Amino acid sequence: MEASPPLEVIDLPQGQVSYRAAGPQASDRPPVVFLHGLLVDGRLWAAVADLLAQHGVRSYAPALPLGAHPAPMRPDADLTPRGVARLALDLIAALDLRDVTLVGNDTGGAIAQFVLDTDPAPIGRVVLTNCDAFDAFPPPPLVPLIRALRHPALVAAMAPGLRSARLRHGRFGFGPLASQPFDPELTGSWVRPLADGRIRRDLAKVARGIDPNDLLDVSTRLKQTAGPVRVLWGDDDGYFPVDLGRRLAGAFADATFETVAGGRTFLPLDHPDRVAAAILATT
Repeated sequence: MEASPPLEVIDLPQGQVSYRAAGPQASDRPPVVFLHGLLVDGRLWAAVADLLAQHGVRSYAPALPLGAHPAPMRPDADLTPRGVARLALDLIAALDLRDVTLVGNDTGGAIAQFVLDTDPAPIGRVVLTNCDAFDAFPPPPLVPLIRALRHPALVAAMAPGLRSARLRHGRFGFGPLASQPFDPELTGSWVRPLADGRIRRDLAKVARGIDPNDLLDVSTRLKQTAGPVRVLWGDDDGYFPVDLGRRLAGAFADATFETVAGGRTFLPLDHPDRVAAAILATT
């Protein structure tokens, strides 16, 4: 993997948002915007972004305010899933992007669906990897985690234990999300922001806003999505089963569905080549 591009910062109505841009500034291919899930940041997509850059694609990987973001949002920021979708749309507008390829993973896949339901105008096509869908928001095994994240004091009590890479990478941490070993420096940087009470406040607002009925309602309108959709799904995911991905693809009017053998939730980490190929195939 190439060295990460420098972090850039942009002012949005919700607060300052950091992002990494990769690929040529001038490109005749549609720009890509990546949306990640809870407790990680845009570096989840780093290898995918490097591969796309080799094909002349410009991509943007923001650090969404989902618990691993470097700077807190404004206290009055709407951080419900639809509010984070609005933040993503505000970022797209501020960067003056059009005909965007929107790519989502994990909670970011749910956010992408809220983006489509809120304002699909700047979105030309969509790629979704293992993610929340319908009323699996969160999927049943992750319900206790979401409930815990709603309480900043509880997260503060948990945070010191996450300094241990062994705990972070264990079965109650990031461990089940990938088949390849994690980089302890990367995962350590993902949990370090939880030491800041304002970050824990933001994360609690997100967790409290997660309601399976909301995403289920959005799913009834996904057929209105105008552009093509590709759903790429790891088939060894204990949180997001293959049947969920297949059902999600069926909710769109124009979608293809493909599985990745041995893939888990963090498909962009384990199989960046497959994710990049799915993105390139849409453009």
